[in-house]
Amino acid sequence: MLTQTVFHSEDLPDANRFDAWCEIMGRLPAPMKMTSESTADFRAHLRCIPLGQATAYRTTFQQATFRRTSRLIRQSDPEAYNISVLLSGEGGTAWDKHAAAYRPLDFHIVSTSLPFEVWGGRSPARIVGVEIPRAALPFPCDQADRAIGQQVSGREGVGALLRQFLTHVTDDAGPYHPEDAPRLGAVLTDLVVALFAHTLAAEPLLPSETHGHGLLLQIQSFIHHHLAEHDLTPSRVASALHLSRGYVHRLFQQEGVTAAGYIRRLRLEAARRDLADPAQHGIPIRAIAARWGYPRAADFTRAFRATYGMPPIEYRLDGVRGQVADMR
Repeated sequence: MLTQTVFHSEDLPDANRFDAWCEIMGRLPAPMKMTSESTADFRAHLRCIPLGQATAYRTTFQQATFRRTSRLIRQSDPEAYNISVLLSGEGGTAWDKHAAAYRPLDFHIVSTSLPFEVWGGRSPARIVGVEIPRAALPFPCDQADRAIGQQVSGREGVGALLRQFLTHVTDDAGPYHPEDAPRLGAVLTDLVVALFAHTLAAEPLLPSETHGHGLLLQIQSFIHHHLAEHDLTPSRVASALHLSRGYVHRLFQQEGVTAAGYIRRLRLEAARRDLADPAQHGIPIRAIAARWGYPRAADFTRAFRATYGMPPIEYRLDGVRGQVADMR
């Protein structure tokens, strides 16, 4: 079974339930302050499942308001996005003098680095979601922040895929082993990246001077989803999206990186993640390198050392030693 943290308010006496819920919300990496009109007999369920760098969760709660204040941000900020979809009930969010109401199967996106308020309606709200570090997304923060408050549907397309994945994983963690967590996390990260790319590319009233940013998001999403294919090159990306290679290079140059460098960075990060995965310790390093576009082991070792400061064999051995130490 996957590692998980579970809270059921019914396990506690009525008088202690809301205080226990507030304590849990206050201990999160992005702590929140709670209020409710139903403190006398508060009911809430929460399941959190770490999946690599992301955390999937499912929660049901009676009428409540969650506040992420400037003071709490100064106290602790994981610098992450929280993407959740309302399965049933009603709710809303307020941030930066804006507010939005949500219907069932609507996503809402907030940043742990910005103050916000989220509330549920009179009927119990049932939600699934994911909290993921900003650094896990291949978009500059100023671009990704534009997804906050956008209308994102979980009824179709990429939104439906993400909703279904989160619902499935958080519904029953039993069929999975702890070693599955990094791989499930990689899938979850890809889906979140796709959701952001889709949302930002479709952003209404996008100024003409930022049209290139929308194209760049589509390019980055394409690269993310075809990363394991050995023939992925800037030329192939340009051809697939009906762009000139020169234009693709210019878009990346505006971000201070080359298209080839961006592909290389993502491939090295994917290889590093596989090297750290206990379930893949039996796979030769050369096979992992080839899986992520490095058919020559020497080229992979040189690139890995330049990026992470050590050869891949040493990185893998350090991880094994750390796992052994944790078991003692």
